[in-house]
Amino acid sequence: MNKLMYLWFAVKTVFCTCQPDHKINDFKKVRAHYKISKIGKLPTIASESSGLAKSTKPGLFLTHNDSGGKAALYEFDLSGKLALTKTVPDAVNVDWEDMTSDAEGNYYIGDFGNNGIARKDFQIYKYADSTARTQKISFQYAAQHSVDRPDGRPTFDSESLFYYQKNLYIFSKNWGKNKFVKLYAMPAEPGNYTLTAKDSIQINSQVTAADVSPDGKTFALLTYGKILMFGITDNGIDFKKPLGCFRFVSKQNEALIFLNNTDMLVTNEQGDIFRITYK
Repeated sequence: MNKLMYLWFAVKTVFCTCQPDHKINDFKKVRAHYKISKIGKLPTIASESSGLAKSTKPGLFLTHNDSGGKAALYEFDLSGKLALTKTVPDAVNVDWEDMTSDAEGNYYIGDFGNNGIARKDFQIYKYADSTARTQKISFQYAAQHSVDRPDGRPTFDSESLFYYQKNLYIFSKNWGKNKFVKLYAMPAEPGNYTLTAKDSIQINSQVTAADVSPDGKTFALLTYGKILMFGITDNGIDFKKPLGCFRFVSKQNEALIFLNNTDMLVTNEQGDIFRITYK
């Protein structure tokens, strides 16, 4: 990434605060409850980490690179030591932006980045670790021809997803002038789906990753500069229960997962690994 882009991200994160979220959506101030520690450095082969998931092997994790990288997953430990490279067959990394997994050993890789606004068709690769088989979940957005970006172009760009109770949940990156993040859902099965937003919330930052806690009570959104937490009631994924917001400034934050019901792991495209621990 060139120096101009680094400067842009630096400005975005420095001026990113939770104050609007406290005021508009009643998020609580929770920064004092978390300890943020840099614990490692990703292997150099993961040069633009953009997604995270737990490996099927205890103590190991998987990441992938951003657009134009190889169709591969990189397995590493918390210090950043590379353990294994897994090639994802029958897949192409057009713009891989996030990944998630289920209890059956399937990984879901979101090839749905659209910064250039050129794409009209998107997919999620469902990769079975045990059989090395890849299936495709294809989708489009129902309102792809609507316009809500300041320069007059459509805003159908997402960088975050998670798996929850046999469904995949996707969050828009939030390019729009009104700063509303949209939530979409689809079955976690191969097919071709048309997505309509099921909820939205005003957030003055771009969402780059998401995950749900193992107990299914909380989900988190990572942005350039902060993390927002939401409660889950009656097994419903929506924005009805904002819990807390805290600043997290660490260059180009792109990937997040829950380590347990309270602690999180975050990586950025500069290769840093952070642990966020609830005190």
